[in-house]
Amino acid sequence: MTIEDLAGSYSVQGSNQEDTNDISYDGILTLSIDKNNRIVAQWIIGYQIQNGTGFYKDQILVINFNYEGHDHQIYKGVAVYRCISKDILDGFWSEKYGNPLYLGSEYCVKINSEFLN
Repeated sequence: MTIEDLAGSYSVQGSNQEDTNDISYDGILTLSIDKNNRIVAQWIIGYQIQNGTGFYKDQILVINFNYEGHDHQIYKGVAVYRCISKDILDGFWSEKYGNPLYLGSEYCVKINSEFLN
């Protein structure tokens, strides 16, 4: 699998940094590749937009992300995904002000444009 295989949009389900594995959000993750062969990521979770940049090696995708919270403070974190296939990412994440006892989780499935036509 190459970095180019990861480009596209994914349906995301995830859980926050809490003492539960229950799904707490869903949304869309869009991955593209910049001129330096790095990943550019954008999550749309409800009305919130999160942006990140990262890299890919040996079926592992790492993305540093940030977003503006309701309090207008910038929050930062890192997401790590195991690339199960070019269509499935299974990951975990943590942000600076999240509960340090827990990791968030995300499961992403590529949205296949063939099914949309």
